[in-house]
Amino acid sequence: MTRSRWRSPLIALLILLLTYGCVAANHSPAALLTDPFLQLPTPTSVRVVWFTEFEGGGHRVEYGDGFTKRAIATTIKLSRLREDQRSRVGQQTEPGQVYQRPTPRDIWRHEAEVTGLTPGQRIPYRVVSLRANGLFTRAIASRAFTLAPLPPPNTPLKILLTSDHQSMPMTATNLQKVVETVGQVDAVFLAGDTVNIPDRASEWFDDNRGGAFFPCLQGRASYSLERNGTARVYTGGEIIQHAPLYVAIGNHEIMGRYGRLDSLNGEFEDAIPREVALRLYGPNGLNNTSFSTDTYEEIFTLPQSPEGGETYYATTIGDVRLVSLYATNLWRVPSLEPSVKGRFREPEAKLNSHEDWGYGQIIFEPIRKGSPQYNWLKQELSSPEFRQARYKVVMLHHPTHTLGDNVVPPYTDPIRVVERSAEGSPAVIRYDYPKSDDYLLKDVMPLLEAAQVQLVLYGHSHVWNRFRTPAGLHLLETSNVGNTYGAYWANNPRKLPDLNPQFYNLENYVTLGDPGGLEPILPTLAPVTGDDGQPLPFVSSNDITAFTIFDTGIGTISSYRFDTRTPDAPVVKFDEFQLGLG
Repeated sequence: MTRSRWRSPLIALLILLLTYGCVAANHSPAALLTDPFLQLPTPTSVRVVWFTEFEGGGHRVEYGDGFTKRAIATTIKLSRLREDQRSRVGQQTEPGQVYQRPTPRDIWRHEAEVTGLTPGQRIPYRVVSLRANGLFTRAIASRAFTLAPLPPPNTPLKILLTSDHQSMPMTATNLQKVVETVGQVDAVFLAGDTVNIPDRASEWFDDNRGGAFFPCLQGRASYSLERNGTARVYTGGEIIQHAPLYVAIGNHEIMGRYGRLDSLNGEFEDAIPREVALRLYGPNGLNNTSFSTDTYEEIFTLPQSPEGGETYYATTIGDVRLVSLYATNLWRVPSLEPSVKGRFREPEAKLNSHEDWGYGQIIFEPIRKGSPQYNWLKQELSSPEFRQARYKVVMLHHPTHTLGDNVVPPYTDPIRVVERSAEGSPAVIRYDYPKSDDYLLKDVMPLLEAAQVQLVLYGHSHVWNRFRTPAGLHLLETSNVGNTYGAYWANNPRKLPDLNPQFYNLENYVTLGDPGGLEPILPTLAPVTGDDGQPLPFVSSNDITAFTIFDTGIGTISSYRFDTRTPDAPVVKFDEFQLGLG
């Protein structure tokens, strides 16, 4: 054979290899924006989701022995993700070096449903995306992970209970210690506040400080935490590649009016009630003129209710009936300064401009008695699926009982009072929040107690504490990952503004303890102690992080803490209680 006769087939083979790549050799997680993660399992299937910064093609899940089976993915481009001057991206050392205003960022989401699965059987899988590169196409594969369908009843599960990650300093540490302490979990219940600004792409995927949402939950973070002059890098935990994630909406899943301001933080804070948006702008583009959960709903595939879609839902996982509620409001500053669009007043310069009002600390989705969500919840609590479940768990973001700060003012619609000048124009616009109308305490909690709910999980105040009602309902807040503002207990009252009792009923604003009137429960095993050496009924620390595991096999809720100041010390189990027992 002459050289010219064998050269052509050899070149053709070389081009073929370069064009399609060798999938088995291309385990480059950096080429995919995330590892895959699991969503919405059924008795015979589960969804696999991942993200890329290229549209690509041929996106698929390969699974089973030898990865011989395939599930083809559908792809969408996320519609609202952007970066801005506060993004931390690329190699920049300070915010604002890459973007000077909100700028769209192209990110694609891929989702495939793996079907024909056997309950109780876990199998290997990986995802593959094809990316064009000039004349060639490269196949990029993730590492191999494992998946399983929905666990049937009587399957013992370990479920991570968590909240308020928000790229906080101890999030990567917290999730790394979960895996090091208990190994692989079977599901994650996250009670809201995944990120800080939901439309800022880098907070989900690749904030250059190393602690973005998906890297922390996938063991791909690289967050350097400095304590006592020494830095330790934490990677998070490889969790959601193997375990389905269930999320409740918190206030940090909700963006305000779209495109009005020159920063994403400004847009986030610029929400107004829907009825106001309808009056000001009409029915078109309501999500752009009021507030939206578009990015949250595009990123996750969650169970749905007919009334609330993914925003509130119920589902069964093993022996657990999980009810996830949409209970959160717009956090506003408590300041009484005349220039502030705050919790208790409107800025003086905007009194004649309804479009620029803040409308107080508004509730995004009604949950008061008679609202669509309340009626759905009432129906769900009487359903056979709920009544027959061994464990009945409700998850929401806003606390019903807490020692933290974000429980004040009460969870109710602001009452607006307009004081007018002699000429009739607004002189002062202020807001009050009657404690007697707190919808969670007045309407929701009696419903949950009557239905014999066993556990309510929430976050928002960035502390660990728990309570128990006289009817035996356990309440747990486990959201301490590095941005706590304190627990208001003993000699540490909440720092409220100097409200004039002539205009405000000060009894509505409880400065000490739980405004709902419950006493916190002292951790049963190894409570943290205060400066006086006495045990504390909470963890409120920017050095000590806490996480909680629900073991459905034995019904225990176990909480662990880790002191980042002593990184070589062990994780400590400091509290444990059992559902269904006194």
